Amino acid sequence: MESHDEKGTNRPELPDTSPIRHPDGHERARPKVADTARKVMHDVSAVPKGVHPALVPGISVEETGRTFRTDPLVFGVAITFVLGFIAWGVLAGDNFAATTKSILDWVTQYFGVFFTTVSTAVLLFMLFVGFSRYGRIPLGRDDEEPEFSMFSWISMLFAAGMGIGLVFWGAAEPLTFFEAPPPGTVEAETLDAMHTAMAQVLYHWGPQAWAFYALVGGAIAYGAYRRGRPPLISSIFAPLLGEHRTHGPIGRTIDIFSIIVTLFGTAASLGLGALQIGHGVEIITGIGDVGNGILIGVIAVLTACFIASAVSGVSKGIRALSNINAVVALLLAIFVFFVGPTMLILNVLPAAAMQFINDLPTMVGRSMSRGEATQTFLSSWTIFYWAWWISWSPFVGMFIAKISRGRTLRQFVSVVIVVPAIISLFWFAIFGTTAIDQQMRDGGLNTDPPEEVLFGVLDNVPFFGVTSIVLLLLISIFFVTGADSASLVMGTLSQQGRPDPSRWVAITWGTLVGVIAAVVLVTGEEGSGLQSLQNVTIVAALPFAVIMAVMMVAFFRDLRSDPLILRDKYAVRAVRHSVRQGLEEYGADFALVPVEYDHSADDIAWVDDAEVDDTLAGVYVAATEQIPIQSDAEGEPSGNIDALAEEAKGNTDKPGAVHDEPNITGEKRPE
Repeated sequence: MESHDEKGTNRPELPDTSPIRHPDGHERARPKVADTARKVMHDVSAVPKGVHPALVPGISVEETGRTFRTDPLVFGVAITFVLGFIAWGVLAGDNFAATTKSILDWVTQYFGVFFTTVSTAVLLFMLFVGFSRYGRIPLGRDDEEPEFSMFSWISMLFAAGMGIGLVFWGAAEPLTFFEAPPPGTVEAETLDAMHTAMAQVLYHWGPQAWAFYALVGGAIAYGAYRRGRPPLISSIFAPLLGEHRTHGPIGRTIDIFSIIVTLFGTAASLGLGALQIGHGVEIITGIGDVGNGILIGVIAVLTACFIASAVSGVSKGIRALSNINAVVALLLAIFVFFVGPTMLILNVLPAAAMQFINDLPTMVGRSMSRGEATQTFLSSWTIFYWAWWISWSPFVGMFIAKISRGRTLRQFVSVVIVVPAIISLFWFAIFGTTAIDQQMRDGGLNTDPPEEVLFGVLDNVPFFGVTSIVLLLLISIFFVTGADSASLVMGTLSQQGRPDPSRWVAITWGTLVGVIAAVVLVTGEEGSGLQSLQNVTIVAALPFAVIMAVMMVAFFRDLRSDPLILRDKYAVRAVRHSVRQGLEEYGADFALVPVEYDHSADDIAWVDDAEVDDTLAGVYVAATEQIPIQSDAEGEPSGNIDALAEEAKGNTDKPGAVHDEPNITGEKRPE
C-alpha cells in the first residue's frame, strides 16, 4: 500500500506500530525499533514500494523531486547585513576597527577554553565516527561510486581548505615560533626551538583544524546523499528540530549566519592573498610599492577568473584548477626540498611528528591561567586559529560535502583529517625548516610582514626568477579556487540547498567577495581594514562553535538509525535468538546452517525479547520451531509458538519480511 503526504508525494506504507496481541489475549507495544524504522521512512521521500527501512539503499536529494528556488528572505537579509558592514567599515573605519577589536578581546578572554574544548571534542568525535562501526556507512547509496578520483578529491580538499593560508604561513609561522617559542617551553633560536616550532604549527594546521571541516562536511553529505535532505547547514539539525523547523525561522537564521561567516572569512583570506600577490608583483617587475591601485586591479582580475570558474561548476573549473595547483605546489616543494637543507628536512620530518605527539597534551592543556605571556600567545595564535577554522567550516564543509559523494565515512575521515595533516607536515617541514636553516646560518629573514617571508626564502635558493613566478601563480590559483568554492556554497545556501546554484546567484556572491576584499585593503590605516574583517570573522565563530557542539549530537542521532546500522542490529539479534534456542534444544550438537527460505511457509513472526533494548526490536524471518518468539522476565522462552505462527500467517508483506534471502537457523549437527 502507498500513502500520500500533504504534497501528494507517494510514500510506502510505514512500519506497523500497532500493539502485539499475544496468545493469552493481552496486548503489548511493539518494540521501539518500529519507531526508529518509521522515522527513517518518514525522513526519506523516494523509497521503493515495500522496502523495509533497514533495506533503504540511500536516497539522494536529486531523487526526492525537490524544487529549489532562491529564498528571498535568506538572500535579502544576508546581502543587507553584508552591505551594512561594508558601509560601517568605509564610513567609520576607526570606530569599526575599535569595536571589533574590543569584542574580539572579550571573546578570546572569556571563551578561549571553550574553543579549545570544542576543537578537541570535534576531533575525537570524528575519529570515533570514522573508525567505529559507523565508518562503513557510505555518503550516498549503498552501491554509489565516488564522483571524483582520489587525486582530484584531495586536490580540491586542499585548495578549498587551506591553500592560501599554507602559502602565506608556510615559512613565516615556523620561523616566528623559532624566534619566539610558546611561553614556558624552550630557549629561542635553538634546535629545540625548531622542533617545538614545528609541533606548534602542526597543532594549529593539523588534525584538529581539519576535524571542523570533516564534521560539517560529513553531516551535510550524509543528509543530502543518503537521507535526501537539501545540502544546507540547517538540514543537519533535522534529527533534533524536525524537518519542518529546519525550513522555518530557526533554519533560515542558521543559513543566513553561515552565508555571512563564509563571505567575511573568504574575503579576509583573499585579502591576505592579495597582499602576497602584490609583493610578488613588486619583486618580479621591480616597480617598487605597487600601491592600492595595483592591488585592486589584481583583485578585480582574479575575481573575474574565479567567477568564470564557479559558473562552470565543480566538475569542470574547480577540479581542473585544483589539479593544476596540486601539481604546481608539489613541484615547488620538491624543488625546495632538493636545493634546500635536504638531510635536515628528512631528519625534521619524523622528529616533528613525534614532537607533536609528545607535546600534544601540553598544547591542549595550555590555558589563560598560566600568566599574561601565555594569554597573549593563545589570543594571538591558538584561539585565533580555532575560531578561524570554525568560521571557515560552513564554507569548506559544504564544499567538501559536494565533492565527497560516494565515499564511506571511514574513507572520508581518513582523507579529510589524516591526509591534509600529513601534507601539512611535509609542507611546513620543507619550507619552515628551510627558512629556519637560512636564519641560523645567515640571518636576514624578517617575519614582519609575513607575506614577504616565503619570497625571501626563495631568494636564497637558485632560480629565484623562476620560482617567484611559480609562487605567484600558485597563490593566484589558490585565490581563485578558494573564492569560486565559496561562491558556489553561498549560492547553495541562498537557493534552499540547490546543488548547482544559478549563475546569477554565484556571480552576485563572487562579486561581493571581491568587493569586500578590495575595500578592506584600502580602508582606514594600513592593515586596519583587513584586521577588522578578520576580527569580525573570529567573533562570529563563537556562536557557530555552539552550533557545532549541537551538530555532533544531531549527526550521531542520524547515524544510529542508518539502514546499514539497523541491518547489523537486526542480524545480531536474529543470530542471538538462533544460537540460544539451538543450544537449548541440541546442546553440543548445535550448528548454524544456511537454509533456503520457503516463501509459502508461515514462519514470519515478531520477535519480542526482553534483552532487546529500547532502540531495537525484532522483525526476523525465523524458523518457528527453532526460535523463541517471546521471553519471560528471566529471559527464558515462553508462549505458544504454533499459535504465534498462526497469528503471523499472511503477514509476509509486513515491514521486516525478508524475501529471497537465506535464513540462518539453529539445527542439530549432522551425525
